[in-house]
Amino acid sequence: MQSLRVALGERTYPIHVGAGILGDSALFAPYLHGRRAAIVTNAVVAPLYLQRLRTTLAACGASAIEITLEDGEQAKRWDTLDAITRAMLEAGCDRRSVVIALGGGVVGDLAGFAAAIYQRGIAYIQVPTTLLAQVDSSVGGKTGINHALGKNMIGAFHQPLAVIADVGTLRSLPARELRAGLAEVIKHALVLDATFFDWIEAHLEGLLGGDAQALTHAVLRSCELKAQVVAADEREAGLRAILNFGHTFGHAIEAGVGYGNWLHGEAVAAGMVMATELSARTGVLKAPAVARVRALLVRAGLPIEGPVLSPERYLGLMRVDKKAAAGRIRFVILEAIGRAALRDDLDPAAVRAVIADCSRVSAAAQ
Repeated sequence: MQSLRVALGERTYPIHVGAGILGDSALFAPYLHGRRAAIVTNAVVAPLYLQRLRTTLAACGASAIEITLEDGEQAKRWDTLDAITRAMLEAGCDRRSVVIALGGGVVGDLAGFAAAIYQRGIAYIQVPTTLLAQVDSSVGGKTGINHALGKNMIGAFHQPLAVIADVGTLRSLPARELRAGLAEVIKHALVLDATFFDWIEAHLEGLLGGDAQALTHAVLRSCELKAQVVAADEREAGLRAILNFGHTFGHAIEAGVGYGNWLHGEAVAAGMVMATELSARTGVLKAPAVARVRALLVRAGLPIEGPVLSPERYLGLMRVDKKAAAGRIRFVILEAIGRAALRDDLDPAAVRAVIADCSRVSAAAQ
């Protein structure tokens, strides 16, 4: 096991990464001894890992209730959030109780948001079981649900007590989910670390094949990079926005075709191609870098074209993106592999042209 910390003063917390650590009661005990836990999971993850977590919590002397949700992005809605908080109220959870998110990004976002608002805020622990959640959504304290007009538009910043990422759980991931998680790994490299991008290019086959050593390195390095950014800009006032590279387009894709039809990582991959092309057309990114991005995403089995939606539909959805300011869409663009910037002065005609040129896949193709 290897560990690092997200340095946020009194809200500093550890990230533990390793194989088999879901069964390590010593990692959970400091937060749970003698306390009530509310485990939030879903119908896919529960049969695989819930019993193991039960055993771990019992060894910590913690009692627990279990809340099992439906699987998929479509679960991130008001009535699911209500079901979580209702179950906690009915079970008598109090302010000393701890929510445990056992699952992927959807579970983590929902459980974290429930913890943020339950009795004005209680503690929670992230136990991510997908690659996407381990490298991205479990770190940084973003929680929330979707709205029909935009992804993650209702939520709160609420940091966990700890992130416990057992890479052994990745063995049960379907290939499509693994590829979707790799999109976020690639994103971190593109905006923050050119050397890491080189490493991904060299080790992609191992990552796709589930090599534990390669996956552990990818998770650790992604968490290190994100932790540095979160420590510098916890609430996305500036620097942290670069972590949304590909997401302005990607969130529009998810909302435009209906949540759950494209996996988040698939939408981000297509969005990264759009953002990369936009970077090139504004004259800040050289053609060889664009080609490398496209080639890596193709090798990873990720889409490089978005669904067929009109440019105006994309733009309408992007105007309600959280990075928009005073009605102006702000884009994260690449200046080079490993270096990104936030811009709100791009030519609308160039944006429309990129959308048109990079949107040739029907929603049913994914």
